[in-house]
Amino acid sequence: MQPRSPAQIFALVFGVALLLVGVLGFFYNASFSVGDEIEREAVLGVLDVNAWHNLVHLGSGLLGLAVAGFWTGARLSALTLGVAYTVVTVLGFAYGDGGAIIGLIPVNTEDNVLHLVIALSGFAAYFATPEEPAPTLA
Repeated sequence: MQPRSPAQIFALVFGVALLLVGVLGFFYNASFSVGDEIEREAVLGVLDVNAWHNLVHLGSGLLGLAVAGFWTGARLSALTLGVAYTVVTVLGFAYGDGGAIIGLIPVNTEDNVLHLVIALSGFAAYFATPEEPAPTLA
């Protein structure tokens, strides 16, 4: 059996973490409000969330868990999340602390830093994982 690749570890760790944050977020704010009516609550007093933001976390977490057992899938997922969370980070900093990305997803500085960590970790996992696993000696 092959040891887990960096991408598989990334998919598993961030999959579990994002899934938990997504579920936990619904206990703080389950509002699907948009635009000027957007509502936000801080999970554990730190991360701004609403139902839209929670769905993004749930989707990202489920993706990670779905591909964690597959070498190529985990590698592609790490790259995909690296790119996606880079875009989210840039948009988050552009909208500013207390802003809402496209009028749906509330963000604050802490969210933006977390999104940057996810993006950089995804890229690191992607580049640290070879395209194919090393052959095993039988």
